[in-house]
Amino acid sequence: MDKEPLFSSKNLELITAPLGKKNPITIQVLGICSALAVTVKMKPALVMAISVTIVVAVSNLVIAAMRKYIPERIRIIVQLVVIATLVILVDQFLKAFAFDVSKQLSVFVGLIITNCIIMGRLEAFAMANKPWPSFLDGIGNGAGYGLILVVVSFFRELLGSGSILDYPVLEKLGIYSAGYENNGMMILPPMALIVVGLIIWFQRSRDKSLIEHK
Repeated sequence: MDKEPLFSSKNLELITAPLGKKNPITIQVLGICSALAVTVKMKPALVMAISVTIVVAVSNLVIAAMRKYIPERIRIIVQLVVIATLVILVDQFLKAFAFDVSKQLSVFVGLIITNCIIMGRLEAFAMANKPWPSFLDGIGNGAGYGLILVVVSFFRELLGSGSILDYPVLEKLGIYSAGYENNGMMILPPMALIVVGLIIWFQRSRDKSLIEHK
């Protein structure tokens, strides 16, 4: 029996589906707390996106490799130990090599442990599938999560601070001289929820299949 190619259409769908029709934030409404908390600026949002992607991908890989040896009664504990170990490693790496961003993210790096996306993928996918598809599933869901963070932080930083990745975009374009002032509301927490809501509306208005018909 021929082995399935590493990047077969089925495996590629594990990466691409969470970017759209199975997005963990806009469709499954998972991991939304950190999406609202770290999107004032693009830099911490990007770092959080990469961190979550690494944690969910590697934890999926580890749990999938161990799934046949994990007793049913303690599977949640084992999953939490794996996630916590990876989060600690990511946190220490950020403190060593990106301390300023680590300070901006504050406790939210540690709270990756409680991110529903990670536990959800471990339970729904990694515990029932082989390591390679599980790894791709983690990459896909982490990327889908990160995509929303980047989009939200882009608009919040641009309209709220006039910059992108701390580069003064609106000032360079001469927008301020035309009378524009930074929208202070964009850096307030409620605006993150509103932007996410607009993304959900836009996504579902373009794809009617995402709307449940009763």
